[in-house]
This record gives sequence, structure tokens and C-alpha cells, in this order.
Amino acid sequence: MDDRARPASGGTRPNLAAVAARAGVSASTASLAFSGSGPVSDATRAKVLAAAAELNYAGPDPRARSLRRGRSGIIGVVIEDRLRDAFRDPINIAMLDGLADATGSGRDGASLLLLTETGKSSGGVDTAPVDAVVLIGCSTRLSESVETLRHRGIPIVAIEAEHREGVVAIDLDNREGSRMLATVLKDAGHERVAMVTLPLDPARTRGELTAERVTASTGWTAAQRILGVHDVFAGAGGWVAAGSFIEEGTAAALELLRSPAPPTAIIAQSDLLAVGVIRAAEELGMLVPDDLSVVGFDGVRLDGIAPLELTTRVQPAFEKGRAAGRAVLELLDGQPAPGESFTSRYFAGNTVAPPREILGRPTATSI
Repeated sequence: MDDRARPASGGTRPNLAAVAARAGVSASTASLAFSGSGPVSDATRAKVLAAAAELNYAGPDPRARSLRRGRSGIIGVVIEDRLRDAFRDPINIAMLDGLADATGSGRDGASLLLLTETGKSSGGVDTAPVDAVVLIGCSTRLSESVETLRHRGIPIVAIEAEHREGVVAIDLDNREGSRMLATVLKDAGHERVAMVTLPLDPARTRGELTAERVTASTGWTAAQRILGVHDVFAGAGGWVAAGSFIEEGTAAALELLRSPAPPTAIIAQSDLLAVGVIRAAEELGMLVPDDLSVVGFDGVRLDGIAPLELTTRVQPAFEKGRAAGRAVLELLDGQPAPGESFTSRYFAGNTVAPPREILGRPTATSI
């Protein structure tokens, strides 16, 4: 073996020049063979890769490439939930899939770094080595995140957030979609309607939904969906959950259905919460939709409620993630990114019916 091509002893990483010498090509040709670009024949590329395998060379050091490009090649994704909680929500998973699909394609595809801290703490958005950031998942700490990222001069894309200067918005028709769900219940004859909402504050405080809590809310998605319901049922109350989880929906619905004047219909702000509501009704011996109508929001696949099919709004979560990824790439290329707005669609399941008193039937509480 040529000494120039011999792997260094002592664990020293072999370099591209050694691979090029081993393959009998120039260093620039070897570089093009690894990058997959440029006028390099299949035979030459195969020869370079074979030489690399013999020398145990894994490819150009990504750290060196990052230094040359002036970028880390990493896009931060801020998820406020703990990861074990975030990945329980299929909407988060679908958005991340779309984001990865848009940003990971191509020779210089970016890596995604998941961040669960939005404040100024070790390993959070203030220190993470990222080129851009996507805020995802109904954040209740958007202001704090934006302030930190602006200070660092990092491009920001936010999915479902209040519009702010310097932040590209990926929107969903949360208010209009919730208004239409409320209208479905009103048209069915319901008057006593309550909500089970997503978190309204960073502490994810459970409790009764009051006008004061709505006014003080920092949860954009939750607040918009509340406003949509209030467009139809002014002042409608409910219960604030600590997250989009089935058990949270159950606990909230039990509080509402055990009240002196229980609702005849519940609008859950996610399908997982709606499943919890259905389970609470079953626990109390109530039938859905005969005793209680239930609607959700998201359109995710639900197990364990057959023969029921949830009436809901189906949102394009994967497409929202892709749009955020496209916007990030445009910003990193120095191009304007206007953002995008998406529309959910109505799915008429079998969880809505007129209240018993409309049909002249006894209510569950009088049976």
C-alpha cells in the first residue's frame, strides 16, 4: 500500500487526500464523488467509495463543511411538551413528518433538532446551534421564544401562532372551523354547550373556563377555537385541560357532566380530548349521542370508540409541516417567505344528535 494512502495509526481519522491517492484520482474528483454532484462517472464514484471503505473513511467531516458554509445545517424545532408527551399526539407527529420531508430532501438536507425548552436556559433556544427555528404545537410561550431568537438573529417560522413582526406564520382556520362545529350543534337544537380546551397558560393549569382566563390566555390555538364557539354560543364555558390527552378529556368531562346543569353537547378542542369525553359519558352511564353530543378537532385516527365515528374538523397536519419546512428553506436562502394558511374540512360522524328534550325523550338524569 502507498504510505500516503495508509490509514494513520492511533485512531487518527483518514482524510480525503488519502482516499483520492488510493483511488488514483484527484482530491477534487474524490470530493465530487462523495457529494453526489458534478461530472463523475459511476465507475469513478464506485472506485472512490471502494477506496474509502478500504481505508475506513466515512466521508468529509460535517463540522468542516458547516464552517465553510457558515451554517450548522440544523433547524431547531421547539415543542413545548416533554417529548414523551409530544409524541403521544398524532398531530405533532404528522407535522414533524411534513417538516422533515420538506427540509431533509436534497444533497444539503438539514437535520432537525428537537427542543423542549422555550426559555433562556441551558440547551434551550438561546444556545442551540441552529440556523433557523420552527415553533410548533400550540405554544403558550411564543413571546419569550421570539424575543430570544430575534436577539440571536435567527429566522423564525411559527405554526398556528399570533402574527408577529419577523415571524413567518403557518395558519389554520381554528376560529372558523370551531364556529362551524358550534353551528352544527346549534342547528341540532343544543343550547347547553360546553368546551374542553387545550392549555391556556404556560403552567398548563386545569380548571373552569372563565372569561378572565380567556382574556389572559397565551395559548393561541386554544383561544382562537374558543372565540369560534363564542361566535355561536356567546359566553359558553367549559373546562381547561392540561394537554391534548385522552385522560385529560375524561377528567374534564366528568367535572362538566356532574355539574347541576350538565351540558347536552361538548366541543373538545382535539380528537384525543373528545375520546376522553366519550369515555367519561360511558362511565356515567350516558349514551353518545343520545344523551350527549360530542365533537372534536383534528381528524386523527381513533381506536376504541367503535361503532362511534367522531364528528370533527380534519386538519392537514402533514401539509402544515411541509409548508413550515419550505418557509425555513426560503428564509435560509435569503428569499421572502410569505407564509401559508390552511383550511380544515368538516367530517360528519355519528356523535351529534338533537338533545333528548327536543325529541321529547327523558334525559339521562331523569331515567
